[in-house]
Amino acid sequence: MKLRDKFNESTRNFLTHALSIALIFLSSQFLASAPAQAQTVNEIVAKILQARGGLERAKSVRSVRITGKIYFNSEMYGPFLAEFKRPGMMHNEVTIRDQTVIRTFDGKNGGWIINPFNGQNAAEPMSASELKDAADEADFDGPLIDSEAKGNKIELAGKEQVEGRDAYLLKVTHKDGTVSNFSYDAKTYLLAKWSGMDMQEGKAIERETYFQDYRDVAGLQFAFELVSKNPGGEYAQKIVVDKIEVDPAIDNSHFAKPAAPAASHEGTAAPAPKDNR
Repeated sequence: MKLRDKFNESTRNFLTHALSIALIFLSSQFLASAPAQAQTVNEIVAKILQARGGLERAKSVRSVRITGKIYFNSEMYGPFLAEFKRPGMMHNEVTIRDQTVIRTFDGKNGGWIINPFNGQNAAEPMSASELKDAADEADFDGPLIDSEAKGNKIELAGKEQVEGRDAYLLKVTHKDGTVSNFSYDAKTYLLAKWSGMDMQEGKAIERETYFQDYRDVAGLQFAFELVSKNPGGEYAQKIVVDKIEVDPAIDNSHFAKPAAPAASHEGTAAPAPKDNR
C-alpha cells in the first residue's frame, strides 16, 4: 500500500472519530415519563456528567483548542491542531512529512479540505458525506447532551470489561440510524472506550478508540491519550495530547475556506511511542 493510501485511510478515522470523541462533553436529557430502563440510564448519565465536570460547566464552554501529536505508525507521525467553536465550527490540521492536511467547517454548510497526499494543494469543497461528518465532529457537546432534540436514542446495554475494568455500555442510535457504543468506567464514570462502524469505499469497518490519562482542564476532565484501531487489527493509531485550551479567542474567519499552508518541518522530531496494548 502506498504512503498516500495509508495516510488517507488512517487520517479519516482519526479526524472523524477519535479527536471529536475526545471533545465530547458528556450529558443527556430525558423525559420524566421515560420507562424504568431509561431511569437507569438517567442515573448513570448523571454520574457521567458529574465526573466530567457538570452540565452547566460543559455548556458554558464556547471554544476549545487541542494540540499534540498523532502517530499512525512508526514511520508516519506528526503534530496536529484541532479547534472548535460554537455554534458548530471546526478547524483541524495534521502535518506528516512536511505535508499538512487541513479541514475546516463554518458551522453552516461550508466545509473545505486541503489534502496534499491526495493531490489537493488548494482548498476544495467537502462532499455531502464529508459535510455530515464535519457537522457531527464539530458538535463537541456530543450525542448525550440534548439527545432528544438531536434525535438520538440512548440505551443501557449492560456492562463489559475495558482493559480489565468494569464499564457501563451505552448504545447510542443516532438520527440517521447509525449506532455508536460508549463504555464508561464503572468507578470513575469517565469514558473508557468508543466503538462503532466506519464506511470506507462502501464497506463498513469496525473501529474502536480507548481513552487514557485523564486530566483536569478548566474544571473539565479530558483524556490526553487515545488509541484507535480495528478490533483484532495489527496496527493502532495513537493520539498524544500536549495541551488543551478552554475558551481561547478564535476569530470566525479561521473556520472559513483555508489558504494553502506553508511547508512545515515538524513531524520527525520525536520517535513514535511504542504501543504496549
